[in-house]
Amino acid sequence: MKKIALIPIDNRPVCYTLPEQIAKIDENIKLFMPDRKFLGGLNSQAKVKDIFKWLKNLENVDAIIISLDTIAYGGLISSRRCPQTFDEIKSNLEKFKKLLEQKNTKIYAFSSIMRISNNNINEEEKEYWNKYGKKIFKYSRKFHEEGIETKDVPKEILSDYLATRQRNFEINKIYLEWIEEGVFDTLVFSKDDCAPFGLNVLEAQILKKMIEEKKLNALVKIGADEIPLTLLARAVVELNRMPKISVKFLAPEHKDLISNYEDISIKESVEEQLKLAGCKIVKKEQSEIELIVNNFEQKQGEIVMEIETIPFSGNIHLPPRPYMIADVRFANGADNAFVEKLFKAGLNFENFYGYSAWNTSANTLGSLICAAIVRFFAKKYNENEFKKLQFVRFADDWAYQANVRQSLKNTPHPNPITLQYPSPQPSPARGEGEQLFLQSLAQEAKIKSKLNEMMSDFENRINKKLNTNFSAKYSYPWDRFFEVDVMLK
Repeated sequence: MKKIALIPIDNRPVCYTLPEQIAKIDENIKLFMPDRKFLGGLNSQAKVKDIFKWLKNLENVDAIIISLDTIAYGGLISSRRCPQTFDEIKSNLEKFKKLLEQKNTKIYAFSSIMRISNNNINEEEKEYWNKYGKKIFKYSRKFHEEGIETKDVPKEILSDYLATRQRNFEINKIYLEWIEEGVFDTLVFSKDDCAPFGLNVLEAQILKKMIEEKKLNALVKIGADEIPLTLLARAVVELNRMPKISVKFLAPEHKDLISNYEDISIKESVEEQLKLAGCKIVKKEQSEIELIVNNFEQKQGEIVMEIETIPFSGNIHLPPRPYMIADVRFANGADNAFVEKLFKAGLNFENFYGYSAWNTSANTLGSLICAAIVRFFAKKYNENEFKKLQFVRFADDWAYQANVRQSLKNTPHPNPITLQYPSPQPSPARGEGEQLFLQSLAQEAKIKSKLNEMMSDFENRINKKLNTNFSAKYSYPWDRFFEVDVMLK
């Protein structure tokens, strides 16, 4: 039995239940996580003292994967909002470091480089973002790209924002000292919701230079929410051996295009995720698993933003070896044309190692690769748990994100249910502005009833293709349309 512990970023389904679902594919893996109620949410910080107690009582594990944002700030959202000073956070981190030093096991850690969202929505940011978010984004881009300081953000607001960035950046530099001391075996800095220019990109460049100069086992990677899963894959690989993976792009002539919310090409994003997971990229004839990528042509589409792109129009030829499918033609949901053809082709569970179309390209790739690696090395493979995972992914990424979410947004309902989107449109990479705007518990019940009703037809199709008989209940854990919780009955 291999024992792996994980401290997630927050309490969202993709951060908490998805790792559980993946680990259950192999009955030889025991995954330990703090109680979900101890983790941060959209408007709440993690109960760090309780997590410390949990960690202190954790014994004889083979690896620990840690979201440092949870420990330092109380979660990913809290990292942009929490009022603690640098000295207060540093003091708490020193206590955490002492706990880690007592564990005598492999430690994989990750910390985000604070993002800069290009919208005027303050759902995940400080209060002033609703007026000055786009202007702060412009300041950040201009400063990095042209060395110009724009003047349209009030001095006191810009000062507060830059102070928060500087605090988080200095905290990230502490982690470089820790890995130099041997506290971590692997350290990842994640570039959350990235663009080609910005203060976050500048910080990433500085951290990367420091890593290279000191030759540290640390990395700067695109993405955020999927990083713990990629590190889980890395932990499994290092408990076994390096798997050989080949990559097939369904639109190979377009593999150098850049995904939304990233600053590298889809080809580079694929390579980075595979390497972080500990995989060796090889030619098709040498591979043990083939990664099929439904990549985009011209640009990546975004269904929730009603930004179209060229849908998949080719033929699907599934290989006679293990394969996994990353559907990244659209951000925030599946390519309907591709899924229809995939279902027609059939999945063949002897070789099918997983499907994903979750949010950004990095999110999709990291979660997909993790599940495939756990299955590949499974000592006690549980096919039913693997099918449960695939049911959830098709239900979330295809049925909900690419279809039901849009219908709930656009379809009028009796006894009108208020399903509002504010103006300007929200950033789909984080779902800002998609709150349910509930006026009563009765209205909330109507929304959830409609959601469950609309998902039922998709459930039937998924069950038919997976040869399963699962049913699910659906809810909104953060009371917004962006993330849905798929709970199998």
